[in-house]
Amino acid sequence: MTDYIKFNRMELAGSLGDLGTLLPLAIGMILINGLHPTGLFTGVGLFYVFSGLYFKITCPVEPMKVIGAYAVATGITATQIQASSLWIFLFLIIIGGTGVITLAGRYIPKPVIRGVQLSTGVLLVSQGVRLMLGTSKFQDLRHAAEPYLIVQKIGWLPIGLIIGVVLGLLTLLLLENRRIPAALVVVGAGTLVGITLGTREGLDQIQIGFYLPKVLPFGLPSSADFSFALLVLVLPQIPMTLGNAVIANADLSIQYFPREGRRVTYRALCISMALANLLSFFLGGMPMCHGAGGLASRYRFGARTAGSNLIIGAIFLMLALFIGSHSLTVIYTLPMAALGVLLIFAGAQLTLTLLDMQTRKELFVPILVLGTTLASNLAAGFITGIGVAYIFRWKRLSV
Repeated sequence: MTDYIKFNRMELAGSLGDLGTLLPLAIGMILINGLHPTGLFTGVGLFYVFSGLYFKITCPVEPMKVIGAYAVATGITATQIQASSLWIFLFLIIIGGTGVITLAGRYIPKPVIRGVQLSTGVLLVSQGVRLMLGTSKFQDLRHAAEPYLIVQKIGWLPIGLIIGVVLGLLTLLLLENRRIPAALVVVGAGTLVGITLGTREGLDQIQIGFYLPKVLPFGLPSSADFSFALLVLVLPQIPMTLGNAVIANADLSIQYFPREGRRVTYRALCISMALANLLSFFLGGMPMCHGAGGLASRYRFGARTAGSNLIIGAIFLMLALFIGSHSLTVIYTLPMAALGVLLIFAGAQLTLTLLDMQTRKELFVPILVLGTTLASNLAAGFITGIGVAYIFRWKRLSV
């Protein structure tokens, strides 16, 4: 066993850390947009495995949130999502392969990176609370706080809030416990609740076999699909991808892993995500990225090596290849509130990167990025932060 691959309970626990980011949008795009579970989860599993082997540290896999959220909210077609994956591949392979991203990254001030991390963290906490309360977009569309539980309330309290509070308290008690890792308790206890109180919809229909994903399962997107994807999905996504999945993620990797994290360069991240999205295009999966929020979560719950990627990658590949379209039935046993708890602690961990900002000017920029993000979106916050950070280099200005 090499130093960069370890298999133990902490790696297993940490491997579950970014499920709160991944699963809600993945499930939404399968149910609402018609993506196929086999292709989607095969792509996710392979992305986990190969990114872990290359970067040699724990490495997150997330949906591209702007594209995913818009897709789930509006019900666009699978071919339009497929087209967006190919556009993302082309953009990232160009800026990564030519080194443009490395040159651009040199001019992004550190307070802006902290602002992106702070904003992403706050958004994750907010989404985690929504999952516990049953008010996320996906839950609204399903008209239920916990769509796959037979019990929705105990008295006047939503069942998700009760599950979330109990699992949150257990997480606080066990967060530093290496014998009983917190994430294993959250997922294990949540799954137990799901099996006990769940609808068990489709469990009796599971047939174990060997299910290969289809290549181009929806055919080739039309020119109209490509035009729509570029203007509506990809252009709004790009600034967030550069800010969070490339620049903020590379910075956080160096913080957590001063030696091994140097493999996580802007260029390497772009090429890694480009190839993953090319794979998604052919398998009919979802647009994917790395992300600072997922890294913070995996690290906080104990993952340190590529072993965590191999563990969770193998889980997704087994679900996809041996259960096929019924893999969602297994995932349904984990309550939304349990995913919410993972998100809350991931977000809280990510916001703490702000602690190395020392001057009032340095602190003002991340707060402005956060405020702009909450009022508009992370892309707007990222661009605003860059402009203000450069203005603040004029020494006569103060806050």
